[in-house]
Amino acid sequence: MPAVTARPSTPLWMIKAYVMKPQQLRPTLAAERMRRHRERQRNGLRCLTIELRDTEVDALIHKGLLKAEMRNDSFAIIEALYGHLNHTLVSGCDA
Repeated sequence: MPAVTARPSTPLWMIKAYVMKPQQLRPTLAAERMRRHRERQRNGLRCLTIELRDTEVDALIHKGLLKAEMRNDSFAIIEALYGHLNHTLVSGCDA
């Protein structure tokens, strides 16, 4: 570590900033959200928040896209919705 000589009037934070090794900065949460947003945009994706009625969850179960015991599992419901959208939108484009 180099010897540090400072005038008595030099603020302590300036001395510490000189002596301390620069740490790799972590991105803020806002910067990380923006990075993910831009990555989704490049991939042609959109991130949405939706609300489902119980009857819509029941319809996913009725169509066999969701097991009844998984009706309160958010991740299972998301997967069921993906299945529904792929079946209705992607296969519907072929007609």
